[in-house]
Amino acid sequence: MSTSTRPGTATDLALVAVFAALIAAFSLTPAIPVGAAGVPITLQTLAVVLAGLVLGPWRGFLATLLYLAVGFAGLPVFAGGAAGLAVLAKPSVGYLLAFPVGALVAGALAKLFVGRTGATQYLGFFLAGLAGSLVIHAAGVVGLMVVAHLPFATAFLTDLAYWPGDLAKMFAAAAVAVAVHKAFPALLAARRLATA
Repeated sequence: MSTSTRPGTATDLALVAVFAALIAAFSLTPAIPVGAAGVPITLQTLAVVLAGLVLGPWRGFLATLLYLAVGFAGLPVFAGGAAGLAVLAKPSVGYLLAFPVGALVAGALAKLFVGRTGATQYLGFFLAGLAGSLVIHAAGVVGLMVVAHLPFATAFLTDLAYWPGDLAKMFAAAAVAVAVHKAFPALLAARRLATA
């Protein structure tokens, strides 16, 4: 007989769906317009990174992928209530398409710190979230260059406007992740089989 210390497939699917809905909810919070590029500040990045930190790399990846699929299918879950494939022509497309990879990177690094405690775990989760955010910002710069036709230097400087807010989000995401993993320590535990 085999048992698992982690949630089963049904629970995994439920968590993926819940976090996809969380990303959608955070995306629909009032956005703050920034600069001429037309990419607003939202809470999306916080939810995306949280998906990775809390669910781990693959469930976080799937949660963000589900969020994108729902939005591309026509449900108004993107920032400002946008939906459909038309968002691929917006300057924010680079950020948006990088969400799954950002969650994957954050989740993969978070697994290295899930067994730690105190300040070490918090710092590890913060750095994991920061790494995921870096992936999203790098893709965002590329999107600004391709869609908004900005030169690299201008796109990079435009992206810098989002960093203060995203750093604050990473501090918050790390705190939430620490609390969640303290309450549910098996959430990111490796599957271990026991025989009886």
